[in-house]
Amino acid sequence: MEFIRKRGRRTNLWPYLLVLPALTVVVCVVFVPILNAVSMSLQNYDLRRPKLISFIGLENYIKLFADRQFIASLYRTALWVVFGVGFQFVFGFALALLLNQEFRGRALARSVSLIPWVTPGVLIALMWRWLLDGNYGVINDLLQKTGITDGNIAFLAARATALPSVILTIVWQGIPFFALMLLAGLQGIAHELYEAADIDGAKSLQKLRFITIPSLKNTIFVTTMLRVIWVANSVDVIFNMTEGGPAYATQTLSVYIYLKANTLNMGYASAMALIMTVLLLGVSIPYLRSMFRDQGV
Repeated sequence: MEFIRKRGRRTNLWPYLLVLPALTVVVCVVFVPILNAVSMSLQNYDLRRPKLISFIGLENYIKLFADRQFIASLYRTALWVVFGVGFQFVFGFALALLLNQEFRGRALARSVSLIPWVTPGVLIALMWRWLLDGNYGVINDLLQKTGITDGNIAFLAARATALPSVILTIVWQGIPFFALMLLAGLQGIAHELYEAADIDGAKSLQKLRFITIPSLKNTIFVTTMLRVIWVANSVDVIFNMTEGGPAYATQTLSVYIYLKANTLNMGYASAMALIMTVLLLGVSIPYLRSMFRDQGV
């Protein structure tokens, strides 16, 4: 039946029926696993001892805040996100400004610049692990040939250089995303604004400050929020480069969750995953508010 009566009015059922398949998928793929994770986080859910699985309430959460590795992983996650996303934005913005200029071969440059973004994370990790290798890595070879260093540097085997090395990798991977999104925003800015600024004698930095950045405000906000969420959840790059080592130096919260789940302690891993979900909601809520406000909701 296409219409049903509700308090004397007819309601069209077709929009609800059309949305129902997508809503069903979202419930099965998103909400059911979340509820399952909440349930496991309240249990002693260790698959190595299935007969001992039992309800323990908030005990997993209490253990978390006494776990030094968990606290240290939160700190490293903050460094990973702040520096990783920060440098991605800076270099991505610079690349977008460059690709927005008129020059020969611009189309080819735009296509080539996307290679890091479309390359699988596992392949990127393996490539950079080879580049940063302490024995036969290309970067060590270049540093020695240019006279910057006298010997090999174990970038991924030393605590002081391991985290900066994986941050360098995620920055290289994420620059094209910012460049692509910001380039789209740049092309939407009216040229008349820049022409008027030229007539008034504005310099390049003044046009950047008073025209370009304000016009890209929403694009910058949305892309940064999305990238923060993605980088915080990233596991493939770090795990395939260092597996969280050396001595936990690159163990972010997402990697710690993955490693703990690999030990089949699903209750403890679920508790950490839910804590991470709550933290990321703090980032997502401003993004959702901005999106709904722009749509007039």
